[in-house]
Amino acid sequence: MARLLLIDDDVRLGQLIERLLKPESFQVELVTDGVQGASRATEEVWDIVVLDVMLPGMDGFEVLRKIRDVSRVPVIMLTAKGAEEDRIVGLELGADDYLPKPFNPRELVARIKAVMRRTEALPASSRPSTLGVGDILLDPARREVHIAGESVNLTTTEFDLLRCFMRYPGQVLSRDALMDMLRGVGYAAYDRSIDVHVKNLRAKVEDNPRNPKRIKTVWGTGYMLAADGGGDGSGGDDSANEAEDPGEDTAAE
Repeated sequence: MARLLLIDDDVRLGQLIERLLKPESFQVELVTDGVQGASRATEEVWDIVVLDVMLPGMDGFEVLRKIRDVSRVPVIMLTAKGAEEDRIVGLELGADDYLPKPFNPRELVARIKAVMRRTEALPASSRPSTLGVGDILLDPARREVHIAGESVNLTTTEFDLLRCFMRYPGQVLSRDALMDMLRGVGYAAYDRSIDVHVKNLRAKVEDNPRNPKRIKTVWGTGYMLAADGGGDGSGGDDSANEAEDPGEDTAAE
């Protein structure tokens, strides 16, 4: 039975989510304030956390910071409708998905199940082999990444995003294609959230995120992992492309 922690001061929502997820073999625990939520999230083992931004005691961003200090557990954030800045901040802090309020509770359940599908363990017989591009090694079974022999700690979404790039080295992947690969469904998502995830990933895999050699921006199209992994610095200067792409700068900076 999967364990879900819901940190939200809306008790009725918690009861509804619990009722909807019970047939799906989820055990749901509701916590209604940020301080207790941070404590429960960091002291127990969870399969997924659903976290509201507006909480008494401690806001959702601070709760997420505390979670990411100790755990890579998938986190879905609930934000106020139209609060674009909240979504960007949440993604930059390591949230895996977001959902603006008000929302259809069944959509939240669908998001939860989609994230869970991306993170659940595969049987040994069907575990994919290690991926290698340049000096980047990615082990899907152990969900581990090493660059030049050094371990890199990635969130669930950052790991899945890097895996998408490593499956298609040297090929340009559009934002829509990346979103579909990450989500598993082609719903209309916040159209610049992928830029924030790329920015977060670059911060961990690039020697100089402002001049990335591994994950390149292809102006007006999307992103590409250098065919050689970019480890030898041969990928060229990406800063000009980023400066010319106003969509990415406005979302990711």
